[in-house]
Amino acid sequence: MAKIAALSGFPEWLPAERLVEQHVIDVFREVAELHGFSGIETRAVEPLEQLLRKGEIDKEVYVLRRLHAEEEGAETVGEDRSRTLGLHFDLTVPLARYVLEHQNDLVFPLRRFQIQKVWRGERPQDGRFREFYQADLDVIGQDALPGHIEAEVAVVMAEILDRLPMPSVTIHANTRRLSEGFFRSIGFEDRSAVLRSLDKLPKIGPEAVRELLLTEAAASPEQADACLAFASIRTRDGSFAQQVRDLGGSGEMLEQGIAELNSVLERVEASVPGVIMADLSIARGLDYYTGTVFETFLAGHESLGSICSGGRYDSLAADNRHTYPGVGLSIGLSRLVSRLLSADLASASRSVPTCVLVSVADEQHRHLSEASARALRARGIPCEVAPTAAKFGKQIRYADRRGIPFLWFPGVDGAVDQVKDIRSGEQLDADSSIWEPPAEDRTVRILGGDATGSASR
Repeated sequence: MAKIAALSGFPEWLPAERLVEQHVIDVFREVAELHGFSGIETRAVEPLEQLLRKGEIDKEVYVLRRLHAEEEGAETVGEDRSRTLGLHFDLTVPLARYVLEHQNDLVFPLRRFQIQKVWRGERPQDGRFREFYQADLDVIGQDALPGHIEAEVAVVMAEILDRLPMPSVTIHANTRRLSEGFFRSIGFEDRSAVLRSLDKLPKIGPEAVRELLLTEAAASPEQADACLAFASIRTRDGSFAQQVRDLGGSGEMLEQGIAELNSVLERVEASVPGVIMADLSIARGLDYYTGTVFETFLAGHESLGSICSGGRYDSLAADNRHTYPGVGLSIGLSRLVSRLLSADLASASRSVPTCVLVSVADEQHRHLSEASARALRARGIPCEVAPTAAKFGKQIRYADRRGIPFLWFPGVDGAVDQVKDIRSGEQLDADSSIWEPPAEDRTVRILGGDATGSASR
C-alpha cells in the first residue's frame, strides 16, 4: 500500500482534540439557545453564480461536479454558472438564499445560529484551513431592525467566548457612520481609498499606511496625519467622542456615528463588563457593513488576528417586496480550536468519553458484563465492555492507556461486583444500580491551560 500523505488545510483531530472542538461547538449552541436563537443548517452547495457575487472570492471556490459529467454532456464551469454548483465558502451567502426561499415560513426578526463546515481554496497556514467549521450568530429583520440588536448580538457572543477555556477576549467596535463622517468632515471624497489604506495598519504599520494615504487616497499631509490619529483612538468608554471632535471631526453623520457607538459600548458594558472597546482603527468590512462593525482579539494571542468578526448590514437580501437587514457575528471555529490546541490553552481530561470499563472474566460470563454496563448506562454513566476476556492485568492496562478511570468487575457465581479506581488502586464492593463515580470523573472535562477552569461535556 502506498504511503498515506496528509492533505494540507484539511484538519483531522485526534479523539482528545475532537473533544475540545466539540466542547466549543456545544458551548456556542447552549448559549445561543439560552438567548432564544434557533439553529439551522443549510445545504453545502449553492449555484456558482450566487457564490461568485462577492467577486473577490472566485479563485477560492471549490466547484462540484460528477466525475463523468463531461463525458455525459453535462454542464461545465465555463458553460453555465447558473447550473454549476460550488461548495459554500461562508455561511452568509446560504443564509441570504435561505431567508428569501423560506420568508413566508419564518417569523421575523429571525434569531439564527449556524455551525457548519465551509470550504475555501486558499493557501493553508497557521490557523487557516481549506475545510473548517464556521459558527455564525445573526438576527435578521424584515424591512427594519432596531439598533439595540447590534449590542445584543455582541453580548451573546461575549458570553459564548467567556465560557470557553481560554484567555480573556476584547471586542473592538467601530461604526461606519463615525468613520465615514470623520473622513468626509476633513475633506475626503474617496473614502473607500482611505478605508483600504487604514485596513493595512496591522500588517504594514503607520508609516507605510501614511504613504498609502498620500499616494492612493490623494491625502494631504495634514489629512494623512488626522486619519492616523483617528485610527489610534481606543477607549473603554464614551471619551472617544471628544477625541474625534478635537481632531476636527464634525457634522451630522459623525454625530450619528458617535451616538451609535456610544450606545453599543454602554449596552455591552452593562451586560458583560470589561469586554468592549471603541477602536477606530477598524476598517475591514466598513464598505459592506452599514452600522457597527466588530473584531475580537484573544489576550496574548493578538498575532492570530480577529477570532470573531461581523457587524450590521442593511441588505443581506432583498426581493420586490422586502429587504432583510441583519446583525451578525462569526467565529472561524476550527481556527480558534487550532490555537487552543497548539498553544495548550485547552485539553480534555481524558481522551475518550468512557468513565468505566466493564471487565470480562471469560466469554462464558460476558453476559454479566453486558448487564452491568446496561445498568450503568441507564443512569448516564458512560461505559464500555472490554473487547476480549484477556487477563485482568491486560484489561487494566487497556483502560489505563485510554485514560478510563474505573474498571468494573462483575461478580461471578454469586460474588459481589467490585469497582477499581485505576489511578489510586483502591478497589471496593459496588452495586451497578446505585454506584456513582466522583462528579469530576463522570464525564470528560475540558481544562484550561492553567488547569484552573474546566467544563464538563
